[in-house]
Amino acid sequence: MKKVGKIALIVLAVLLALEGVLQIVVFAAERQRAKAPGNAAQYDVQNLAPHVDSPLAGKTILFLGSSVTEGAAAKGQSFVELFAALDGVNAIKEAKSGTTLADSVSMLALLAFGNGQSYVQRIQNVDPSATIDCVVCQLSTNDASLNRPLGGIAEGRELSDFDPKTVTGAMEWIIRYSQQTWGCPVVFYTGSYYESDAYAAMVQRLYALQDKWGISVIDLYTGEAFNAIDRETYAFYMYDEIHPTEAGYLEWWFPKMESDLITILTEKE
Repeated sequence: MKKVGKIALIVLAVLLALEGVLQIVVFAAERQRAKAPGNAAQYDVQNLAPHVDSPLAGKTILFLGSSVTEGAAAKGQSFVELFAALDGVNAIKEAKSGTTLADSVSMLALLAFGNGQSYVQRIQNVDPSATIDCVVCQLSTNDASLNRPLGGIAEGRELSDFDPKTVTGAMEWIIRYSQQTWGCPVVFYTGSYYESDAYAAMVQRLYALQDKWGISVIDLYTGEAFNAIDRETYAFYMYDEIHPTEAGYLEWWFPKMESDLITILTEKE
């Protein structure tokens, strides 16, 4: 027993040391990202004029996701802050970097960011009695990079019918939970195009779920016209192949997301 206890203490010490190192690395990376040209002051929401008479004004929207929803390469400012500042949306931002749709703990996210819970777990942290007009969920690139199993589409429609430890099961779980809890439309959005067979398969599966559930999709991935920008502009808009800068959100992603979301919610009324 004493030997087991010593091993446990050693493991704990290693994890604490690793946590400290990771947090230092994360802090340094955030400072470096903030210096990107696409994160210049003119792209900050406090320097932008709100849109007049936005159809989205006053709507309460839950944004569920990970680093892209969080704005990890844009000083913590993503499209969520743009919807709030420019369209008058009451935005609930439930975003934690490094986390996945599939319901398993991300140890990297836990150690580096203090929370490794999946989307499935974190959506349950949102007040179930709140009045929510829409749930917008990120199709997580982390599931692709961490090789989470895609899984299959369930025959049933109840929470107990799904396997949330798979990507597909988690998406179905989130859709059904949102419908049961808030009775609101569910929208999934993708990232812009990058080379990934696993993510491409997730996008394809998302459309199959659209056929089953009638959800809406804001597709930034497959649109050729949307992704047809020159290399220089792409380098300005994207810090890397996954994460936009403030300018990337404002000038590239947000206009399409805003237009699509207005259309989606206007049609639902």
